[in-house]
Amino acid sequence: MAKLHDLSDLKKLFPEAEGTYVPTPEAPKELAKQDLEAHFSTKGRGGKTVTVIKGFQVDEKQLKALAKKIKQHCSVGGSVKDNEIIIQGNVREKVMEVLRNEGHHVKRVGG
Repeated sequence: MAKLHDLSDLKKLFPEAEGTYVPTPEAPKELAKQDLEAHFSTKGRGGKTVTVIKGFQVDEKQLKALAKKIKQHCSVGGSVKDNEIIIQGNVREKVMEVLRNEGHHVKRVGG
């Protein structure tokens, strides 16, 4: 078998396949509207303040995408653990604003 040097060599091997592949566009799944709780916490974090959003019933991929959007809006760091979004700092009002704009019902819990 000859060594392939570029893409045109591959096209010569399979001329009938050129231009036949069309990827199916994958529509992004809409995040279901949910009842969520925005908590304010310092427990187990060395005295650091975090905002914890609980009550999600979605898959990990959608949750990470929403967490990224929230972190960018608030200009802070954070993570996703155990179906909860943990945002660094007391930015509960900003987080609630983003979630309400997404169509979620957000309840303020504690502090």
